Amino acid sequence: MKTLIHDTPEAIGAHLAARILAEIRAANAAGRSYVLGCPGGRSPMPVYQALERQLAAAPVDCSHLVIAMMDEYLLPGGAGLFPPAASAHYSCRGFGEREIVGRINRALPGGLRMPEANFRMPAIAEPEAYDGMLAALGGIDLFLLASGAGDGHIAFNPPGSARDSRTRIVTLAEQTRRDNLATFPEFRGIEDVPTHGLTIGIGSIAALSKAVAMIVWGDGKREAFRRLSGAEAYDPSWPATILAECRNGELHADTAAGAQP
Repeated sequence: MKTLIHDTPEAIGAHLAARILAEIRAANAAGRSYVLGCPGGRSPMPVYQALERQLAAAPVDCSHLVIAMMDEYLLPGGAGLFPPAASAHYSCRGFGEREIVGRINRALPGGLRMPEANFRMPAIAEPEAYDGMLAALGGIDLFLLASGAGDGHIAFNPPGSARDSRTRIVTLAEQTRRDNLATFPEFRGIEDVPTHGLTIGIGSIAALSKAVAMIVWGDGKREAFRRLSGAEAYDPSWPATILAECRNGELHADTAAGAQP
């Protein structure tokens, strides 16, 4: 695993965006799709912002780009669980449509834009089919990852998640829900945060990713950086340590997260 310390979150974003666009160009030249795995939330935002800036400055054909999201909240209803409307402030689908696909397509002329059909998320009716769909695409070329600050959750996988877990419905850990109060500040309190989610699995990330880039930045991610930079194998008490077992793993931190205690 390679560890890279950048001066700022913006520097992380610029570095990874340039890599992604270079890899999209290479995939285009080879006549194949490029699959980018994406989390929602604060950690990857510098990457999505940098993609928009760099595409506006030097357009790249994204018509064969596929965005694969990690997870979605689930709400209780009369017939079971269902995802929130994309307009909900905490919707992962809404985040992806606005902050990832929206930014990419806003920067590009029509013929180079990413088609809406290339935006993929797991389906509540058949979660396990997500892994098969991603495998059929050839796997995920680069999976951007983020670690929960308080419990090391990755996507919605709670502490204790099995190493071989696949895409599934889970009960969210309380600390995960508390971490998401900061991710989605419009939540008024812990009681507003959903208790269930649909998530790609730990094993899914490791098996389906050709390369991964874990992003941690800010003072609040120092413990995450410590746990991840010292990991030699998957530790279920901090699920983001699956990074240590992924192919071509990289840990990207800013100087605040990577500061020595």
